[in-house]
Amino acid sequence: MNNILCLKWGDLYSAEYVNRLHRGVKMHLHRPFRFVCVTDDPTGLEDGVESAPVPPKPPGMEFNDQYTAWPNIYLKLCVFEKGFAGLEGPTLFLDIDQIVTGDLDCFFDYLPGEFCIIHNWVEFRKRLFRKVPFCGNSSCFRFEAGAASDRIYRKFLSELPTALDYNVFCTEQNYMTHAVGPANIRFWPDNFVRSFKRSCVRPWPLNHLLPPRLPRDTRILCFHGNPTPTEAIAGYRGRHLNTWTKPAPWVKTLWEK
Repeated sequence: MNNILCLKWGDLYSAEYVNRLHRGVKMHLHRPFRFVCVTDDPTGLEDGVESAPVPPKPPGMEFNDQYTAWPNIYLKLCVFEKGFAGLEGPTLFLDIDQIVTGDLDCFFDYLPGEFCIIHNWVEFRKRLFRKVPFCGNSSCFRFEAGAASDRIYRKFLSELPTALDYNVFCTEQNYMTHAVGPANIRFWPDNFVRSFKRSCVRPWPLNHLLPPRLPRDTRILCFHGNPTPTEAIAGYRGRHLNTWTKPAPWVKTLWEK
């Protein structure tokens, strides 16, 4: 069985985000699958979405004042624990604020058995004089749930003080890249997952004149940071002129299918 896994906690995102993601998967994945949402509140999840409880805080995590609240973003490292949510086999993790826009079978057919993840996007000005850092973006990754991935979770537990040190790894996806190991990481082809703000929004100053457009053959549209899907639909004005976007009503059309 192929698995789709997502996480939802707190009240920032409603159950409708999970339901829309589930509908997109049903429309575009042409093989049997389990869709599992690990959540602290399963209220409102539609039929076909299995809910699983949030596991306890990892032992040793309570020492860090920055991450006293649980769950938090480091729950993404716990998905590698053997037996997490009762999953076994190929598992595609998806953040719930993404939109499925095309065929998903490729996410299971591409390099089966390997750990695959987005090559994290970096804005253009930061790529002018240096290489793009070797780092995954944890919005979308595939792994083999079960014994094969448990070593990543055990490494996380053994390195908790370092893993949670903002000055060392900064984000959970930086630590995930480290824990999996560069030699074991494969990046998705560019068209599999595209960033709304990096791939759809026009470069400055055209972003003030022309609306965002979706590149052909995109399979998943990723919203990381701002704008969110709702901000993209309405148009977004960030702190800097190069972050402004014209309204993108086509996002609403894709999101509400």
